[in-house]
Amino acid sequence: MTTDYTKVFQDADAVDKYEHVTYAPDSYASRINERQQAYLRKLVDKEFDTAPVQHDFACGTGRAIRTLHGLVREAHGYDTSAEMMAKAAEVGSQAHWHQVPMDGPVPNPVQAGYPAIVTMFRLLLNVQEDVRDRAIAFAAKVLPDAKSGVLVVENHGNAGSLRHLRAQRHSGERWFAELSHEEVAALLDRHGFEIVERRGFSMLTESLDNKVLARAADAAARKLPGTDAFAVNVLYTARRKK
Repeated sequence: MTTDYTKVFQDADAVDKYEHVTYAPDSYASRINERQQAYLRKLVDKEFDTAPVQHDFACGTGRAIRTLHGLVREAHGYDTSAEMMAKAAEVGSQAHWHQVPMDGPVPNPVQAGYPAIVTMFRLLLNVQEDVRDRAIAFAAKVLPDAKSGVLVVENHGNAGSLRHLRAQRHSGERWFAELSHEEVAALLDRHGFEIVERRGFSMLTESLDNKVLARAADAAARKLPGTDAFAVNVLYTARRKK
């Protein structure tokens, strides 16, 4: 994961800000995270007859791991940043921690049995294409076939979102990273995955999320079929094709 983005989180102050400012209570990020938590817990209950093993790649401060506390038989967090994993343990994330190199061969997952769920949050958008491929190749090592489990990845900058349209209208240029649904699908396809479910969690920008009426409209819109195509933040659940 050799990018400026990942290098930022080798710094303890940046890690602390990420955990306590970006995800402060009732913040834009924390509200989306609460919706994702509810979705992910229901997904595990629906997909697995027995408790799976969780492999959380680019685990950061262990938010996805905390989400599945009590629903998995063991959890493994993988990250390039020792500072991130130290913060994860400090805030109560319960897992076995594994520091991985920033680049080089695809890391090997711990052999912990099946079924398994691989989670990958807030990574794909902010790294280069070769890093995305390395991450999904890791997931393919964990999940060798369709029966072994599921992969859940986040795109927190959908290129088809209302944010994109608003940015284009105001300036004609975008000032933030974006990934389209098609790019995510192509990435997963290259490594033998197919998307089985796509779910959007907010169609609002951070500035609009502070407006009560906008949040009410967003909550209503998210219940309508097909609106995930326009969400800023999207989760994709995928399985190996065979």
